[in-house]
Amino acid sequence: MSGKGSPLATATVIDGSGLDVVVVAGTWHDEITDGLIAGAERALDAAGASWRLVRVPGSFELPVVAKAALEAGADAVVALGVIIRGGTPHFDFVSNAATDGLTRVALDTGKPVGFGVLTLDDEAQGLDRAGLEGSKEDKGYEAADAALRTALVLRALRQEE
Repeated sequence: MSGKGSPLATATVIDGSGLDVVVVAGTWHDEITDGLIAGAERALDAAGASWRLVRVPGSFELPVVAKAALEAGADAVVALGVIIRGGTPHFDFVSNAATDGLTRVALDTGKPVGFGVLTLDDEAQGLDRAGLEGSKEDKGYEAADAALRTALVLRALRQEE
């Protein structure tokens, strides 16, 4: 794991007021997922964005719900999930489906999807990235911050047209 080069070390809090964000989070590995949600909440509240949480069964379901939220008018989505490698190829299928699906949603809708899906070898890696006390990284915060910043960039570009 490497948090080296993270822009959060020098990033300033942004003004996300007027942005409507939906946080879509899976329900697997609740301690890690709850940490990711708390991190996203910190970023969204600090920026003054309005937001709501929608829970889905797992990471495989993130893309379809993210697309529905964006099509219903959300300015951005923050997708949070936890996929831990097991002894079968299931990990690869779910990881690829979630990643490819969320990328497609962003491109098809023209709206940002903050990617906070952790693909892990073990639970300890997730706890280290979940923004919990003692964690080295806060991937929920980072995903929400990226979604907000991208929404603001897109807004500015569209206003130039």
